[in-house]
Amino acid sequence: MISLIACDIDGTLLHGTQTQIDPEVFRQIRRLGEQGVRFCPASGRQYHSLRKLFAPVASQLYFLCENGAAIFAPGGKLLCKTPFSREFAMRLSREIWKTPECEVFISGENTTYLCPKTQDIVEQTMNFTGNNVCVLSNPEEVPEEIIKVSAYCNRGALAEKERLSFPWAAHAGPTIAGANWLDFTLSTKGTGIWQLGELLKIPMDQILAIGDNDNDVPMLEVVGHPYIMENAAPQLRSRFSNHCRRVEELLATL
Repeated sequence: MISLIACDIDGTLLHGTQTQIDPEVFRQIRRLGEQGVRFCPASGRQYHSLRKLFAPVASQLYFLCENGAAIFAPGGKLLCKTPFSREFAMRLSREIWKTPECEVFISGENTTYLCPKTQDIVEQTMNFTGNNVCVLSNPEEVPEEIIKVSAYCNRGALAEKERLSFPWAAHAGPTIAGANWLDFTLSTKGTGIWQLGELLKIPMDQILAIGDNDNDVPMLEVVGHPYIMENAAPQLRSRFSNHCRRVEELLATL
């Protein structure tokens, strides 16, 4: 029995430069909703971006945002969030900011704060993710609790992961969230889906999750029905036996 479906976005529902979700996905979400099956986008993206992306069905959905650091109910009510201490967030943000080949992205509840080295990164963020974006001159100007800090790595996430992992790894990651992205949070998609399951009184063995990359692993590990994309990262393909070609094809079988 499946009562809740949690689905990653980038690399799972969206591929390459794709920016719009196939309408067939919305049709399947509506059909499953009529059967009592809830759907939850689970992403490193913020709520504003996800709500626009799922606009035709957004009023029906729960949203697991910022890799589980913020969870929203249908209608936009914040159910829970997991912030850093201010001191830790500033130290981490400064470390990324001073790294020549990296841009720092600082996430509040529903806003991404940038201290950009180039204007290109601002335009890319607004055009590709659709995030609420605020440009600041330095990290200390962020006016709210910080729930995620990310590094956009021009040389690739793998090239910077080892250097940026110390001394933060024991406390906050990082996880690879895409070819150029390292995400630092106190939460994971695994802790987020567990929290949502507790709130909705849905046991983990009634949850199906779909993903494609390292930041999906904690979610895939805790649910009863983990699926990965056929083109997922190699380390995931060797761990999870349930594969699918397209999400809408998997949803149609439920």
